[in-house]
Amino acid sequence: MADHELPECDTPAAVLAFAQEQRAAAQRAEFGVLEAALVWAAMHPAESISPQAPAAGWIFAEVAVPLGGEGTPLVAEFAPMELGAALGISTDAARALVGAALELAHRLPRTWAQMRAGVVPVWKGRRLAQLTLRLPPEGADFVDRQLAGRVGRVGKVGWAGIERLVDHARAVFDPEGAEKQRREAADGRRFDVHTREATHDGTVHVEGELDLADALDLDTAIRQGAEELAALGSTKSLDVRRSMAAGELARRQLAFDLRIEAGIAGDGAASVVKSRQVVIHVHLSAAAISRDEAGIARVEETRSIVSTEQVRAWCSSDAQVVIKPVIDLEAHHHTDAYAVPDRLAEQTRLTQQVCAFPWCERPARRCDTDHVVAHGADGPTCSCNLAPLCRRHHRAKTHTAWTYDATDAATYLWRSPHGLHLVKDHGETRLVTAHPPDL
Repeated sequence: MADHELPECDTPAAVLAFAQEQRAAAQRAEFGVLEAALVWAAMHPAESISPQAPAAGWIFAEVAVPLGGEGTPLVAEFAPMELGAALGISTDAARALVGAALELAHRLPRTWAQMRAGVVPVWKGRRLAQLTLRLPPEGADFVDRQLAGRVGRVGKVGWAGIERLVDHARAVFDPEGAEKQRREAADGRRFDVHTREATHDGTVHVEGELDLADALDLDTAIRQGAEELAALGSTKSLDVRRSMAAGELARRQLAFDLRIEAGIAGDGAASVVKSRQVVIHVHLSAAAISRDEAGIARVEETRSIVSTEQVRAWCSSDAQVVIKPVIDLEAHHHTDAYAVPDRLAEQTRLTQQVCAFPWCERPARRCDTDHVVAHGADGPTCSCNLAPLCRRHHRAKTHTAWTYDATDAATYLWRSPHGLHLVKDHGETRLVTAHPPDL
């Protein structure tokens, strides 16, 4: 049977019935995972944390944390890590999964029952749980009761209606919280430049939410800049000229010395022109920089690929370009000291560019440099015994039964407290096998 053929689906009605059966099976499976998360949380209550003496330095021992709303049981802080490892998701995603299960089962039991019956999609129940997390118990119960009685079940209620109901519950049962949220919403203005999502052509997405007066001024400045570019002979489209004008506006702002304190500088105080300071780490191969062929470069900060032509454009005459020595990733460096030298730390970050823990994507430059075999257990400070670990997973490795070995450069074999074996190989994670704890 070909891949596209379905068993006994020779009529349109049969295809529709098969699709409905598969959707129902997927819904049951999703709810089963949520139930497993609830049981996992019950197996790792606050009481399961072993008492430990205060750890030396900055690495603190495991604590119990609230993952659901007020009144839900506390959970051992590192427990979601192993659940996430088994499911192939990050620790943050596993924490959110456990938190939703606790919120639904303990504070939204009627919605939980409708999910179990298959009348409320798991995605909708989880989104509701996110909304009610900050409500007091009485508010969460009110929302649960109202949704259970409205049109029979929450699955029939539109999402806008659910959000209004949660807002109403917050205003009634937590007026102080409602006022705080109002203030937070009033101060929720933002302006985001998504540099971590740069395209191959070197463009990024920009979006934000501004005060109306600020937005009007910004639009006027960009419109005037676009008109100036056209007057100077630019034949680009209006949209392209507006984007270019935004960059020119930023560079003009950088030309002012913003460190001059208000009221101190006199009329004759001259502005100090500051050069454009954009720090990016670009990795180029010999083939990439050859004029004989088109090349690509990797931008470390954004984890994106750009063309070498774009790199040349960035390295314009007014840019300060710093070329660092090439670090041989295959070379072996060693020191007798515990502290990791900068060159060795840089080699570690370049070899493994994200946290070495399974499924974790935190950039290596924001991680600690960990001794795979602890220095106190005669682990050397050398190229083959160092790995980047984010602070959370560094603490888990230090204070729980999580262990790992470096099997190769940027390849690590992890063993979870309950026997999962996972490999993190150059940033990619795979589950190898799950052994019983006694093996």
